[in-house]
Amino acid sequence: MKFFRVCLGVFASLFLAHAIAGAADVAAEQWLVFEGAEGPGKGKRVVLISGDEEYRSEEGLPQLAKILARHGFSCTVLFAIDPKTGEISPNEQKNIPGLEALRKADLMVIATRFRNLPDEQMKEIDDYLKAGRPVIGMRTATHAFNIPADRAYGHYSFDSKAEKMPQGFGRHVLGETWISHHGHHKFESTRGLVAPAAKTDPILRGIKDGDIWGPSDVYGVRLPLPGDSRPLVLGQVLEGMTPDSPLVEGADAKKNDPMMPVAWTKTYSLEGGPKGRVFATTMGAATDLSSAGLRRLLVNAAYWATGLEGQIPEAANVDIVGTYEPTAFGFNGGKKGLKPADLR
Repeated sequence: MKFFRVCLGVFASLFLAHAIAGAADVAAEQWLVFEGAEGPGKGKRVVLISGDEEYRSEEGLPQLAKILARHGFSCTVLFAIDPKTGEISPNEQKNIPGLEALRKADLMVIATRFRNLPDEQMKEIDDYLKAGRPVIGMRTATHAFNIPADRAYGHYSFDSKAEKMPQGFGRHVLGETWISHHGHHKFESTRGLVAPAAKTDPILRGIKDGDIWGPSDVYGVRLPLPGDSRPLVLGQVLEGMTPDSPLVEGADAKKNDPMMPVAWTKTYSLEGGPKGRVFATTMGAATDLSSAGLRRLLVNAAYWATGLEGQIPEAANVDIVGTYEPTAFGFNGGKKGLKPADLR
């Protein structure tokens, strides 16, 4: 009998260990991890948060993570996940598993749109920001959240009227909330010009006028940008959807006078806490990342945000890793049935 009890105990322990390991495997299947190679970013952890219905952040951020890993950064990519299927679901507004990774992160890269996350997930983001740690916001991150005002984190909403964070995460942290399509959406693309006062900024190392181009249009922002915001790249509105398209003319010429900033830096602080560095860009659709200039801008920004601006290479390697054929932006246009592992 004693032998039987011992065997039963061993079996139970093995079963429990297997169950725990299985649960961990299931959880890990909800996100991607790219360990950093040798490079200046070695030892720095980056968490990239996707989750938008339109610009295919679920495709763009894994590619960006692979490129950053080449520079030494260890990257975790999170997704909007359908809790029933475990599949990536850009229209799922209430679930981005894995945000606990922010607890050990040195940089948060966010490209979400109108998310209404549960309090326990928002708390991870809130704790990260209260610590004043750095942020890179891409494209729709200006309107990253849409949370009812009566919820604990309602002040993060893009249209927040809360005194401690008017106009939410976008305006308070990144520098702007959702304003408008300044260029004609899906008809007028964006060419990046170096802002005259920022020519020597380390984030622009290796970048010249015209290197940055994207089929996504210029977003409207209010000028001047708030606080210590510093424009780095201005967006020329082009009349077509190719890099060599001419500038808009006629009545539309005013869209380039003045040009809207499409990338800038600033600092932020939550509730009197420590200040953190911010790099924001209103570019960042998955198709925009086909531009080597934009990839270089984002890689350089990751160096700067994590305090490594002195190590930004003159010509950082921003080549595509593997195959990258991003889906055109548009609502309900994401690839169906994908799980995070399919993007590894």
